[in-house]
Amino acid sequence: MIKKHIPNLLTSANLFSGCVGAMYAFQGDLKTVAYFVILSGIFDFFDGFAARLLNVKSEIGKELDSLADVISFGFVPGIIFFQLLKIENPDNFLPYFGFIITVFSGLRLAKFNIDTRQTEDFIGLNTPMNTFFVISLPYILDSSPFITNTWLLYGLIIGLSLLLVSELRLFSMKLGKDLSWKTNKYKYLFLIFSLISIVTGGFSGLPFVLLLYIAFSLLHFKQKNELIA
Repeated sequence: MIKKHIPNLLTSANLFSGCVGAMYAFQGDLKTVAYFVILSGIFDFFDGFAARLLNVKSEIGKELDSLADVISFGFVPGIIFFQLLKIENPDNFLPYFGFIITVFSGLRLAKFNIDTRQTEDFIGLNTPMNTFFVISLPYILDSSPFITNTWLLYGLIIGLSLLLVSELRLFSMKLGKDLSWKTNKYKYLFLIFSLISIVTGGFSGLPFVLLLYIAFSLLHFKQKNELIA
């Protein structure tokens, strides 16, 4: 009876961490937000891992997971974009455009819940990876003030929103029974190069992680099709 609640407890922790991150974002402390987003990402990974390990998947767990994600990985990046847009647009309604990313994150999560093609991998950019990119922007701002340019931010919002609901196939980091290098080569390479990027660049290295994720996913599915053929 106790073990069936463990995944939902982890999902609730994801939601709680996302709410705390949202409060820091509203207060303008955008760098601290990054730590709570990463914490939410950890809880989000382990709630699914725990559900599979304990074999206690449930419909309520699935719905709770999406509700938590729409806060941690939908609302929070929207606030970050809102705050960045306010720097050059403090007295108008333009910053509210940042919440377009929240809308498309909600669409992404709803699409994922009903799309039977996404049981093992993703179609469209997943919301945690999208948010990991967004939390890097306040750190990049230290060395690149141009990041607050309104049109650049609009371009990022539109581009990321389209990626969220795109038909682009991206691998999941869930590993099956086959842990061989041959089958998972590009997943392992992604992890290695992502670690190097984060160690050398900190949060500012996260945009490169997103590029790696897309590039290695394309290579992974190309290899997968070749292996099947």
